[in-house]
Amino acid sequence: MQIDLNSDLGEGYGPWVLGDDAQILDCVTSANIACGGHAGDPETMFKTLRLAAERGVRVGAHPGYADREGFGRRVIPMSPAEIGRMVVAQVGALGALARLAGTQVRFVKPHGALGNLAAADASVAGAIVAAVKSLDPALALLAISGTALETAAREQGVAVFAEIFADRAYLPNGQLVPRSQAGAVLHDVKEAADRLVGYLKTGLMPVQGGNAIALRADSICVHGDSPEAAEMARQIRARLQAEGVTVAAFLS
Repeated sequence: MQIDLNSDLGEGYGPWVLGDDAQILDCVTSANIACGGHAGDPETMFKTLRLAAERGVRVGAHPGYADREGFGRRVIPMSPAEIGRMVVAQVGALGALARLAGTQVRFVKPHGALGNLAAADASVAGAIVAAVKSLDPALALLAISGTALETAAREQGVAVFAEIFADRAYLPNGQLVPRSQAGAVLHDVKEAADRLVGYLKTGLMPVQGGNAIALRADSICVHGDSPEAAEMARQIRARLQAEGVTVAAFLS
């Protein structure tokens, strides 16, 4: 069995640093880099891209609402077309800096509230996929498994890879438990690793308030903004490898 390990990185800006990107990049095989919306600025983006390039880590764009105060975790009222243009602007900026850093953007993963909205709203999902396809048909989508974004990508003929989360709780419909609710984020590294191993053996993900559900996964996400992020990435990779799982990027 083979699976990718990804993390959301480059989520500081200016002198403010969030998380230890270098340590996490030593563990993951794909990096979703903030591109100026919810976080990130040209220097932060460039430095994170260079760190990823030096380690041979695949790079993706992580666009989000332009809401640094809310870290992109609040829905900002916008039409689907406006969301598409916002995504293109952010992905394009990261792509330009990637060339300077000696790498290239290979995929797109919406962040936070934008990602959750794209998971549930077919019109938003379709607009994001169409915008990404217009910018570069070779770009893939990294989508929450079993959601509207994954479906929209398949309908539009765009390569799409499904992800599950190491450190987030699930609802019975396959979407993530809102962060405003208790138990939405898993902080215990062993608990998270045990859940992943169980999922990989059965294909079933435990959920809050229901029976475990079947999900497909090409990649596992470890969020980079929690205090235990680097340790969780290290231990999850080690645990997966101990179980005979090959940790490798979903894009060659």
